[in-house]
Amino acid sequence: MQAVVLAAGEGTRLRPLTEEKPKGLVEVDGQPILTHCFEQLAELGADEFVVVVGYLKEHIIEHYGDEFEGVPITYAHQRDQKGLAHALLTVEDHVDDDFMLMLGDNVFSANLGDVVRRQREDRADAAFLVEEVPYEEAGRYGVCDTNNYGEITGVIEKPEDPPSNLVMTGFYTFTPAIFHACHLVQPSNRGEYEISEAIDLLIESGRTIDAIRLDGWRMDIGYPEDRDEAEERLREETPASSA
Repeated sequence: MQAVVLAAGEGTRLRPLTEEKPKGLVEVDGQPILTHCFEQLAELGADEFVVVVGYLKEHIIEHYGDEFEGVPITYAHQRDQKGLAHALLTVEDHVDDDFMLMLGDNVFSANLGDVVRRQREDRADAAFLVEEVPYEEAGRYGVCDTNNYGEITGVIEKPEDPPSNLVMTGFYTFTPAIFHACHLVQPSNRGEYEISEAIDLLIESGRTIDAIRLDGWRMDIGYPEDRDEAEERLREETPASSA
């Protein structure tokens, strides 16, 4: 299964860490965020990485070249950062079957394999990890609207008044149906083409959507303090070497 990694963003909130390097090359516990992504995706069975680059893209291309630990890398260029659905359309010509999608500014220690297994078993048109966050933080993410049975009935990107505290994380699997949905997305109030709206369109059209509860943790590395917290968590999980 191919793995798409979105790594085009400028990372303005991460400054000064991103003044001279793209967000994906900011180090967390001694290695770039993208290296954490690639290692996990390779463990999940990725046979090709399709990496969307933009801001200071040459640094990423120079750092990784055309492969990572034997897995080939293809690069797609997002010239203007207009949202995740816009970024995903840059890889449409490179993807020909079901694929994984990971946001290249997230660090996970979680049940990603459950999402991939669900995709392979059910061939859902979209499957993704969701987690509950404090209500005051939900507006930072794509928020899931649910019915009385707990089923996801819609997804809203960064709402001012979140309908729930159940949010999408940065890991998904899709069939190529997502590309058609992305073509139909209209700019949001933020002027961006949101992946949440594309998923919402899949839901409205009756496509199979599976949401899997996060077991573990993930950090969206949006601010320097997020990087620091991710490092602390990773170090807590690493057994101390014996003397």
